[in-house]
Amino acid sequence: MSKGTNIVIIGGGPAGLAAAVSAYEAGEKSILILERAAELGGILNQCIHNGFGLHTFKEELTGPEYAARYIDMVEKAMIQYKVDTMVIDIAKASGKDAVSADFKIITYINREEGLQQIVAKTVILAMGCRERARGSLNIPGYRPAGIFSAGTAQQLINIEGECVGREVVILGSGDIGLIMARRMTLEGAKVKVVAELMPYSGGLKRNIVQCLDDYDILLKLRHTVINIHGKDRLTGITLAQVDSNCKPIPGTEEFYSCDTLLLSVGLIPENELSQNLGIDLSCVTNGPMVNEHLETNIAGVFACGNVLHVHDVVDFVSEEASLAGKAAVKAVQKMSERAHGSCTRKTASDDIKQVTIQAKNGVRYTVPQFVNTHTMNDKVVVRFRVDDVYANRFISVYYDDVRVQHTLKKVLAPGEMEHVVLLKSRFDTLQPKKITICIEEA
Repeated sequence: MSKGTNIVIIGGGPAGLAAAVSAYEAGEKSILILERAAELGGILNQCIHNGFGLHTFKEELTGPEYAARYIDMVEKAMIQYKVDTMVIDIAKASGKDAVSADFKIITYINREEGLQQIVAKTVILAMGCRERARGSLNIPGYRPAGIFSAGTAQQLINIEGECVGREVVILGSGDIGLIMARRMTLEGAKVKVVAELMPYSGGLKRNIVQCLDDYDILLKLRHTVINIHGKDRLTGITLAQVDSNCKPIPGTEEFYSCDTLLLSVGLIPENELSQNLGIDLSCVTNGPMVNEHLETNIAGVFACGNVLHVHDVVDFVSEEASLAGKAAVKAVQKMSERAHGSCTRKTASDDIKQVTIQAKNGVRYTVPQFVNTHTMNDKVVVRFRVDDVYANRFISVYYDDVRVQHTLKKVLAPGEMEHVVLLKSRFDTLQPKKITICIEEA
């Protein structure tokens, strides 16, 4: 078993890098990043378009440029990292004393070291997410060449320099689908249509304008692919309109000849490790349930970035990860204090002060899902998404039955993340037993 480390970060993408830098700046030097790819940076390495960094660095960067800023900070701080390293398990230690029982054992494998284990005081989960595959869509037809997830096509074009097709249909209007519509056009391909099952696009408004409208690419809402044509190579697809139950409407079928179908049909947080450890997962986000410090129900295990919930802006990933990094440092410090007898373990009375945040009336979910009134900072940012497109609605926050926030928004859309700020001063005054975040009519 390898030497112990205070903080092990699983994932070297934007979340893992920001968490490492934040932990280092908070005074922690015993940090290890484990990344399964050949280099740090994660998904940013293949996102060669601009639009990154406006919040974090106050300038517009490409994905690789944004990643390079954090990689430079990691290397300047001499934070240790291992690439081409796959974490295959996280387990609780079986120490006899109270402090060592909180340790975690990370099992990883790589080409140089083989199978190894390392003991960590705290763990930050930053594994990101993966794309939903064709198999989950149940589209009839053979499995011809020419069907890709949008992210795979992006990797092939931007990293490998390959041409994936000339006549393209894209299913799904999430941000990556919109961006790939523009990218394929710039590569000389003809994007015939972008189809979206829902009555609204899942991407940012700016991406709809810059990637579709600016290139006169057709967007069909409430449409889906109902048949795939071709056996060896894709020759076309059949598109149909769907009803309010997302069922194809007979008589609305349209055939589009194409040699390429890109699927942008959702992202799934990579939480197999989390699930095996016994972390409680949200049925809405598929990510861990966390408190205001992004700590899971397993003490000393934190989550941030797309493994927690899918983000639309990488700057918010970095902001969230920075919070996780600082919280992990505080957890290490408390463990050290307990080891020296100057601090007691968390007691059952602490759990009583935990307040649940409820998402209701148009709000799909919140992150965090819990707030502890004794341990919270002066301000807590709660991020959430709505379940439909709303115009001229209020974002309201209730402490029990008392409305404490009521903010008018002209447009609310599922593709754009929203947030509210909770103040500790109001907690101390009102002492709520529950918090509700909802959408209300003007």
